Amino acid sequence: MPTPFHLALHVRDLDQSRAFYGGILGCAEGRSTETWVDFDFFGHQLSLHLGEPFANSNTGRVGEKLVPMPHFGVVLHLPGWKALAAKLEAAGIDFVLKPSVRFEDQPGEQWTMFFRDPSGNPIEIKGFPFMDGVFAR
Repeated sequence: MPTPFHLALHVRDLDQSRAFYGGILGCAEGRSTETWVDFDFFGHQLSLHLGEPFANSNTGRVGEKLVPMPHFGVVLHLPGWKALAAKLEAAGIDFVLKPSVRFEDQPGEQWTMFFRDPSGNPIEIKGFPFMDGVFAR
């Protein structure tokens, strides 16, 4: 795996964030203080700090749907993506873009879903049947 990235975001409530990132997404919690908490976000370091989340708007086009920009996320192998999609659906997550496939049977075939954390931070999770497809043209 390439070296992990580090991303720090504002959230409004650390307890809600722990329930979402730890409980629903299954991310292991790392260090924390009264004002921030780290998570292992699928092998990457995500630091959530108390504060006002960044502004975003639905200006990114994914097919016929507009999705929030900016957003962050991760790319998973398709079996892991499908398991996470089922877990999120079972948890009643309100999807911005429901789990779906794009570019089916083409180079770069990918599965995607968009949703928000409890503070409104937009997240995209992509799934690829083969990781060499991530940068396919």
